[in-house]
Amino acid sequence: MALQQLTDEQVRDWSREQKDRWWLENVYRGDMPQLTLRSGVTGFVLGGVLAATALYIGAKTGVGIGVGLTSVIMAFALFRALHGAGIASDFTILENNCTQSIATAAGYMIQPLISSLGAYMLVTGVVVPWWQMMIWIIVIALIGVLVAFPMKRRFINDEQMPFPEGRASGVVLDSLYTGAAAAGLFKARLLGWTAAGAGLWQLLVSDGWMKLIQFKLLRLHQWAGLKEPWTIHERLDTYYYQTVTKASGWIPTIGGVDIRQLGLRLTLDAAMLGIGGLMGIAVATSVLIGALVNFAVLAPIMINAGDIVQRVAPDGSAIPISRGEIVNQWSLWWGVTMMVVGSLVSLAAKPELFAAMLKSLRGAAGRRPAKAGTDVLAHIELPLMVSYVGVPLLGLLGAWIAHAFFGVPMVLAVVSLPLIIVLTVICANSMALTSWTPTGALSKITQFTMGAIDRANPASNLVPAGMTAEIAANASNLLSDIKPGYMLGGKPRHQAVGHVIGILSGALCCVPLYFLLFLPPDAHGVRSVSTIVSDQFAMPAALQWKGVAELIAKGIKGLPASAVVSMVAAALAALAIELARVATRGRFPLSAVSIGLGVVLPPEATFMMWVGALVFWLMSLRNKTPGTRGHTVWVDGAEAICAGLISGAALMGIGNAILNVLME
Repeated sequence: MALQQLTDEQVRDWSREQKDRWWLENVYRGDMPQLTLRSGVTGFVLGGVLAATALYIGAKTGVGIGVGLTSVIMAFALFRALHGAGIASDFTILENNCTQSIATAAGYMIQPLISSLGAYMLVTGVVVPWWQMMIWIIVIALIGVLVAFPMKRRFINDEQMPFPEGRASGVVLDSLYTGAAAAGLFKARLLGWTAAGAGLWQLLVSDGWMKLIQFKLLRLHQWAGLKEPWTIHERLDTYYYQTVTKASGWIPTIGGVDIRQLGLRLTLDAAMLGIGGLMGIAVATSVLIGALVNFAVLAPIMINAGDIVQRVAPDGSAIPISRGEIVNQWSLWWGVTMMVVGSLVSLAAKPELFAAMLKSLRGAAGRRPAKAGTDVLAHIELPLMVSYVGVPLLGLLGAWIAHAFFGVPMVLAVVSLPLIIVLTVICANSMALTSWTPTGALSKITQFTMGAIDRANPASNLVPAGMTAEIAANASNLLSDIKPGYMLGGKPRHQAVGHVIGILSGALCCVPLYFLLFLPPDAHGVRSVSTIVSDQFAMPAALQWKGVAELIAKGIKGLPASAVVSMVAAALAALAIELARVATRGRFPLSAVSIGLGVVLPPEATFMMWVGALVFWLMSLRNKTPGTRGHTVWVDGAEAICAGLISGAALMGIGNAILNVLME
């Protein structure tokens, strides 16, 4: 069934009251179940699980993965199966949309943990208590919800802005429930089988799972004398190095440096294959170029020049040169410069966003108050008073928390609050037009502004910038999530409540998992920030925030001269690349931000991403004809396959970490 929508002339000429009345009479499904107990519970559980996978992937790559479509397919398949078995009635389309809203809101909760909050702990050396972490991310997420819903009336109800990603979700939901059920079930099977395969591989390479199976269940250490669990090496080149070490064979080097020290390993990581498939070949190639330039070219030169050296730990032991040392001692600076300059130039090249922001602000300031009785949706919309009262109160609460928990001067915390509205309007316009939120660039504006006022305290720029950026991103992403509910005739208040449920789901799941994965206690029960960044979890987003904070606080005086030169070169290269993208209207294949990301990611991960992107790109070229089996699997089902690879590997990886902690 075709989704009903207004014509361009109606959008342009009708008043908002006319548009609301048309929607109420033609689209609204007031008698259809939406936020029910089962949709709430399903969304809560799916949201927690998918948020956990998003945290796992975000810590590895710095990439925030969307969980909306995955939750739609999983919920659809689950209740279609239960209905077929006679156990439960089928989900309504609005129940599925509600579940998707809850799961999506839960997925957004990871962003502060892998970016600004992680950077705060890395810079200060302070482990934020779990309860403070939970309160902080819940408060800023709630502010995002309260900021989003008044904007919904303008961006969605009145201006009928497209929100491409949200509209795509609405179209998928409509097709599943009005004639394309078979296609939906096929995608669900694709996702399930791929997740099972990826999970099986992750099981075989995980020491925790193998300890459980071989020692706890099969007792092989008792009757077979097994001392260490057998696993397949995820780093496939381990087998080569074991062989050549015994035979005194050839060890590859670059400039006399063992390539293993440079992080140039061959790892079969199913999750990274899925991430690459979602990235696309252009972005994945830019990431790979950044990794190769940094680790295969520049790092060996800097090691031989003495700018990257073997350090001595506080206990007197030597810290060997490794990928982490290369990033921390030298390459972080040019990588961060590439990302910051690239994102700022990209933002500046979109003047329509600022024009839309000014239009929105002028429209809000110049609009006359609505006459009594003209708000025809007052009985189903979230009351504006909730936002008008809630945003200032929660904003002040957030400022106080920033002061009490993180040591941000109260004045600076309060001063940053007005930026929330400005940044949210920019992000909302960008999301409405392109499905892209420029939070990376906008957060740096706040970070540099706050840092200029107080350079001595890194928290003064990290925490306010994190607060304003995350609120703007949450509000904009939630507007995109509200769009399909509007298209399908959902109740706005139910969506608001659903987002709050998702916030609680994400916080309750991700904060404990964060401590388990990235802040495990040592033998004495002490947690240290030194475990946040590791070979397994590169935390590139947190490193970018940390790099900017340290640059603000210390300047460039403490950096090697070569690092300063590399920053200048990176800034010029980023400027040239982004200008080329502008001149070619996006057809120039390279991305400065993606190249910078490749600098801070493990090169073995970037290679697997590129392989994944290459496979899906080649298969899409080979299967161009719609309706064929190949097109159905590799083109129509690409996102389901990628979601399966990511979720299967991530969930087994999380389980492995939990088992290692419990068995210790």
